[in-house]
Amino acid sequence: MDEAALQKFGPAFQVFYDPSLVDDEERLFQKLADADALIVRNRTQVSARLLDAAPKLRVIGRLGVGLENIDLEECTKRGVSVRPATGANTQSVVEYVFGAMLFLRRGAFTSNQQMLDGNWPRTALGAGGEVQGLTLGLVGFGEIAQAVAQVGRAFGMNIIAFDPYLADTDPAWTHVQSCDLENLLARADVVSLHVPLTPATAGLIGASELSKMKSSALLINTARGEIVDEHALATALKAGRLAGAAIDVFAQEPLDGAAAAVFKDCPNLFLTPHIAGVTRQANVRVSQVTVENVLKGLTEEGA
Repeated sequence: MDEAALQKFGPAFQVFYDPSLVDDEERLFQKLADADALIVRNRTQVSARLLDAAPKLRVIGRLGVGLENIDLEECTKRGVSVRPATGANTQSVVEYVFGAMLFLRRGAFTSNQQMLDGNWPRTALGAGGEVQGLTLGLVGFGEIAQAVAQVGRAFGMNIIAFDPYLADTDPAWTHVQSCDLENLLARADVVSLHVPLTPATAGLIGASELSKMKSSALLINTARGEIVDEHALATALKAGRLAGAAIDVFAQEPLDGAAAAVFKDCPNLFLTPHIAGVTRQANVRVSQVTVENVLKGLTEEGA
């Protein structure tokens, strides 16, 4: 996290900051013995075992919004407040989605070596497509997806979304058409995923769902890796049943060589290491919001 944000705790709090604790469970548990609060990203598994090692814990600040690494039921039982940095990295994810979308649709940004070799691939690279007029399908229509929709409209895209948990009367649906998942997959030229990882969303996009998409469509996943069947996606790309994909999250993270092998030789595939919501600016915002959340939680709990 951005260390400068820790100064907000002031002299009233003793702060121990060490990112290496995530890889040293024994030392982490030792430090938790007297901790009133804990700040984590997504790699620290806040399990019942960890909570047993932190009997005084009252607040957990999450540097991000995903909560699948935190046992929320156990936290509730023990009176531990869990506070994600909601909204702090929205802009970064939105820009990633459109950067990836434009990269994949235009297909013109990997020509450096050809140009340096003295070639002039104007005909091939001039065949890329625009996004104006395309249909953007958003799976999940929370805060980030709504921000993506706003930018999509500015690009002249038609926006459709699937979110069974958002009331039909919610004003967020203004200028956005609600539809079921099957209809969305069949109509969208670009499908962008914005749902949390839950039992209901694990494996949400599998071989059957991918087969319903247009062969000219793109898939962008900045949500969680387990939502997409990676083998089915790789098969669809190699078979030309999908035009391209941008994947920022994976079932196994960090992604090692063995796990990455499934993506080998996939055409028009853009892979990044879970950084869609991570920029310099977002890290500052996320860190500041997390510290503020923890301070508020400690004050409310009287810790």
